[in-house]
Amino acid sequence: MMGPLSGLKVIELAHIMSGPTAGMLLADMGADVIKVERVPDGDDTRRFTPPEVNGESSAFMMMNRNKRGIALDLKHPAANAALRRIIDRADVVVENFRVGTMERLGLGYDVLRRSNPRLIYCALSGYGLTGPDATKGGFDLVAQGLSGLMRITGDPGGPPTKVGSPVTDINAGILGALGIVSAYVHLLKTGEGQLVDTSLLEAGVMQTFWQSAIFIGSGREIGPLGSAHPMTAPYQAFETGDGWITVGASNQVNYVRLTQVLEAPELRDDPRFADNKLRMANLEALVGELTLRFKRKPSAAWLDALDAVGVPAGPVKTIEQMLADPQVHARGMVVDLTHPRAGDTRAIGCPIKFSATPSGVTRPAPMLGQHTSEVLEEFGFGADEIRELLAAGAAVQG
Repeated sequence: MMGPLSGLKVIELAHIMSGPTAGMLLADMGADVIKVERVPDGDDTRRFTPPEVNGESSAFMMMNRNKRGIALDLKHPAANAALRRIIDRADVVVENFRVGTMERLGLGYDVLRRSNPRLIYCALSGYGLTGPDATKGGFDLVAQGLSGLMRITGDPGGPPTKVGSPVTDINAGILGALGIVSAYVHLLKTGEGQLVDTSLLEAGVMQTFWQSAIFIGSGREIGPLGSAHPMTAPYQAFETGDGWITVGASNQVNYVRLTQVLEAPELRDDPRFADNKLRMANLEALVGELTLRFKRKPSAAWLDALDAVGVPAGPVKTIEQMLADPQVHARGMVVDLTHPRAGDTRAIGCPIKFSATPSGVTRPAPMLGQHTSEVLEEFGFGADEIRELLAAGAAVQG
């Protein structure tokens, strides 16, 4: 890997989603990410099935490409000591266990930094390392409820609704990766490592910028709005003659252009819709008028017409359609990989591009313990030491 983080050694002690997301992003940017899985079962995502491809979890392969994998029984003293030796020569540790777990294993930040003061240690948890709820276990579903996201998602009048993707898990992983890179800049300047601490709760709270701004400014809870925007209109999905499209025509210039495409000068001149403030005040009426007109033609006709005048708009695609989209492929967001057991498969690509130090996805997700001996040797373990760890069951070679 020749990305901007080439040479950075990352030990990923993480499972399922937030920690593996952080590790995946770092790996895509060139870091050598070594995923440490427990013996005998490995990351829980290996059992997120179906689907499976030749016995390999599709979910695990998606989240762990570009990493090497080792398997250690961290409750075994020899494996625990071996991991300590590895971390002493690493740059970064990423973990997303419940607060206190790493300390009980003797692998907390305060212990590890004594022998490796340059270490960047990223703790991803449900609630953060401080506060009255710090020791509680956290999941994306719970964090979405706590952060208010489930009260602003879905259709008006509907029940609390989870965002379709595990947004707090993924966002926490992104925040963790950003924190690690920021701490790495500090390390290069000062030679000093540090603790990076973020959580699913904070990852959810930061998704509520607009809704929190509305409440702080007015004391008003707006609730779910379907696909509509809480502060500007028209900016949402509309039903057409044969499907759905999204239209972002909220500024005045684009609203006028939209009325031209719809051949509806009466909507341009309607005093209820004269500016954004009035359109928001009369949103239900506006959506009704626009939907009535959009239903007169198929999606493709509207998209062509809107594109011709510069109004941002797009189709509402299925995941299958998205994965086949030419722009998605042009941006390298679907990559082909060959897994040792699953065979030819695909993964999501790296969303960040660099002009001088290209990112990339070149390695499939590891088999359980696939690189155990290789990694131990690289970190200074002799052949006899490796054999002893394997024979004792402290480590597993896949």
